[in-house]
Amino acid sequence: WDGGDMERLPLLLKARGKCTTDHISMAGPWLRFRGHLDNISDNMFIGAVNAFTGDAGTGLDQLSGERDVAFPAIARHYKAEGARWVVVGDENYGEGSSREHAAMSPRHLGAGAVITRSFARIHESNLKKQGVLPLTFSDPGDYEKVLETDRVSLRGLDALAPDTPLAAVLQHEDGSEETFEVEHTLNAEQIAWFRAGSALNLLRDETP
Repeated sequence: WDGGDMERLPLLLKARGKCTTDHISMAGPWLRFRGHLDNISDNMFIGAVNAFTGDAGTGLDQLSGERDVAFPAIARHYKAEGARWVVVGDENYGEGSSREHAAMSPRHLGAGAVITRSFARIHESNLKKQGVLPLTFSDPGDYEKVLETDRVSLRGLDALAPDTPLAAVLQHEDGSEETFEVEHTLNAEQIAWFRAGSALNLLRDETP
């Protein structure tokens, strides 16, 4: 965390319906790469259904304007340009196995936050450990406001505290904005993980 708010992060994905850990980080033959984070990250979101197209695994690269690009390739492009990004999810996002790569790969490729209607508990915890903000819509209906070309700002991070909501701002392509409230379940220790960039970073910094 750089000490400021997250401003104008491009939307990588708005997932529709079920988005399990296998949709986020597919298993099968990909597991041969489980010891190589960069390689296994090429499976990130390849099973997730794009809410705007109904297709799995591809979306809009906001920086290039190209459509039907694989989500890992878009994320790598954003990361190369120094842009962190946001994912929006539906109900019980991250259900299924406790697969840590479903949180590690987004963190590795530049995720700033995941905003959902609701989380599966274990995946939410894994995102916290990776320093990625897991947020939920205070009003689940705000999910419908998110458009394909939106940029997302998250404000109030300097005052991030347990049981204190944040403001999310959708910056639409036409120049209009919509602001709504998002909630989190971070406790004081988990907020320290976020500020350090991950639980492992904090442990490293605290080790003599």
